[in-house]
Amino acid sequence: MNSNMNNPYNQDLDRKPTNYQPLTPLIFLEKAASVFPEYIAIIHGSIRRSYAEFYRRSKQLASSLTKRGLERGDTVSVMLANTPVRKTS
Repeated sequence: MNSNMNNPYNQDLDRKPTNYQPLTPLIFLEKAASVFPEYIAIIHGSIRRSYAEFYRRSKQLASSLTKRGLERGDTVSVMLANTPVRKTS
């Protein structure tokens, strides 16, 4: 007999909206920005970005893509170095 079946913590735990919420990277970022807005999310050399700023910048990028006609479900691909983008004047 499977010992998992006898474990009371494994019984009656079917996935339902009340007890299961998938945590995608986007949902994680939104939650982190809400709960820990001032915590540092990105460190790269002297650059420090909080979760709130990272989330704001991500929303800004999404808004820009939407203004260019992209919709939910569209695929966007980019090839970038694994570093934060630096704006130059």
